[in-house]
Amino acid sequence: MAADWLLVETFGGSRCEPTVLAVGSNPKNMVPLRSVLGRGPFLADALGVTARIVEGRQSVEARTTTGKRRVIGHPLLAYGGLVHGVYLWVGPLDEDPPPRDPAGAWHINLTLHVSSRSDDLLRLYGTRPDRWRNEHDLAELFAYQRLTTNADEAKALALIVRATAGAEHLATWTVNRDDGVRRAVHFACRCIEVKTPGGRVELIVRGITHDIGPAESVPTAPPPTPVLLAQQIVAAEATPGRWRAIADLRTMRLLKWLDNPMPGLAWTLDSPHHPAIHREDLRSAVGLSKELASSGRADGVLRFRREDGEWMKVAVSAALIALDQHTTAALVTLTLSDHGKVD
Repeated sequence: MAADWLLVETFGGSRCEPTVLAVGSNPKNMVPLRSVLGRGPFLADALGVTARIVEGRQSVEARTTTGKRRVIGHPLLAYGGLVHGVYLWVGPLDEDPPPRDPAGAWHINLTLHVSSRSDDLLRLYGTRPDRWRNEHDLAELFAYQRLTTNADEAKALALIVRATAGAEHLATWTVNRDDGVRRAVHFACRCIEVKTPGGRVELIVRGITHDIGPAESVPTAPPPTPVLLAQQIVAAEATPGRWRAIADLRTMRLLKWLDNPMPGLAWTLDSPHHPAIHREDLRSAVGLSKELASSGRADGVLRFRREDGEWMKVAVSAALIALDQHTTAALVTLTLSDHGKVD
């Protein structure tokens, strides 16, 4: 029997049974619950409590069928109210469970290009009150130096670009909190198909991020400064007046800024005006995408919407990059085409 809290995912999708993401502060790679609890009399009780929490979206405490132990479960609610996971503890009737490590649920609607964070995740991040927002553009996941990623970042981006139902990803990254504290976090996610009330099928990545301790004390956490050669090269090539980003080759949507975001450009979800390419330039944008896919490089000029609703003319230089052996994306460099001022 595990004496610690079990962190159990309930993402749904291709898995027939919830799996364990952590025992206490020790991450697990989505192992079956029966592998932790064994096939004794408590497995059915734990599964039953988990199912009740998923349905009722509230904490549950119950005695086991033997009457000798109790099962306590607390939901991890995503923004919107769905249960993405359950804290689960099975122990003697006369004992109290230990404190729980912080964790938070999140999801990415790949169809709408929107990511959502639960209140629990914002607390884990130590987010300042003036930056407390539950919904973001997908590209904001990697912005503002919030996350220090590991060598698997390209794999995570590939999951977003080439998402298919059932795809999963697990990793240990570092969260740089607003109070300056660096915490190691283990996260797990799964891509599933969700049918909307209108009948449309959307691709959703459901995930949980779990605080597993100070970043300096977790060997698998990324270091505070880049050590990968590729990261050092990206940092060294930063140039004033140029803004580099990674974009989805198929949709031309922004995935991640490599430099600070381009000033004045509308790109966040809460921008007064939605991000957009001028409709008269859409054909040119498609042409750039096709040229990039066929030759590996493309250059052109497009008008992008500004935060104030006006348009800015931007020179776009794109190169094809490989995220993994099956997935490509666009490395895009943006510069002001006519030397106009960006507020």
